[in-house]
Amino acid sequence: MTDSIKSFNSATEILCGEVGTVLSLLPDRVKSTVQEIRLRTGKPLALSDGTTTMFVSEKGQILYSISDKAFKVSQRNISDTFKIICSYSVYSHQNEIKNGYITVRGGHRIGLCGTAVLKDGQVSAVNDISSLNIRIARQIFGVSESIIQRLCPLESGILIAGSASSGKTTILRDLAYRLSLGIGCRIMRTTVIDERGELSGTFGGIAYNDLGLCDILNGYPKGEGIMQSIRALSPQVIICDEVGTDEDVKAISQGFNAGAVIIATIHAPSYTELMKRSQTEKLLSTQAFRTIIILESADRPCKISQIITV
Repeated sequence: MTDSIKSFNSATEILCGEVGTVLSLLPDRVKSTVQEIRLRTGKPLALSDGTTTMFVSEKGQILYSISDKAFKVSQRNISDTFKIICSYSVYSHQNEIKNGYITVRGGHRIGLCGTAVLKDGQVSAVNDISSLNIRIARQIFGVSESIIQRLCPLESGILIAGSASSGKTTILRDLAYRLSLGIGCRIMRTTVIDERGELSGTFGGIAYNDLGLCDILNGYPKGEGIMQSIRALSPQVIICDEVGTDEDVKAISQGFNAGAVIIATIHAPSYTELMKRSQTEKLLSTQAFRTIIILESADRPCKISQIITV
């Protein structure tokens, strides 16, 4: 069984019996390419491989358009799956829920849709969950090899840009693994700030993705995590996902000034779009990033389009 299929099976373990049974009938060629599984109340169960939306019959047959054969997700399916995701303790996951997602064993992230409960203008909880989006986390070893070969010895930061599902997080995982173990480069003390739990797949204090010899700050907001890393871990490299807020910019500047190499990702489909954004200007003004890597689209995940020296 390939690692891609194992990742799919790991992600579907959290689904209620009825939905899980349907997905277990899918052919391996589909299991190995599916990136997202979407459950919407009263709507057909939908799968995405990054470019194509597919549906599935009760017998596990792939459908490329909505038909009467498509398996429809019930409110009970949503409710039962949500309870499993929360380990039957919704209260203990309230902080994650109000942020719109829960990360489960294996690093799979579950996006939540429902009715927001506001307190002082801020979302304090989400009730009446109506849809779930399971993003399947896959660790693919070797996808950062060309980056290591071209940019090591690593002396300055890297900003990796790409659209959704273009492989940004997958590349970060592999960079963390290689840099911390010295694969193709010298060993570097590497800290991962894993705010959403996707990079390490930490669950119950155990990282289910192999990040080599990295120190992992799981669940820390990026700004606070970077500062904690500098204070206590003396990192040579700090890795974090999806930067862009003013707090992120401030912390990255402090990390850079403390002598750490910063590797981070940002959501942008192209270099042109990246440079239009005000947050890009702020990030580059920190001088923490001397290299920008642009990834191809979701239909070619982890493929590099451009490497640009700032």
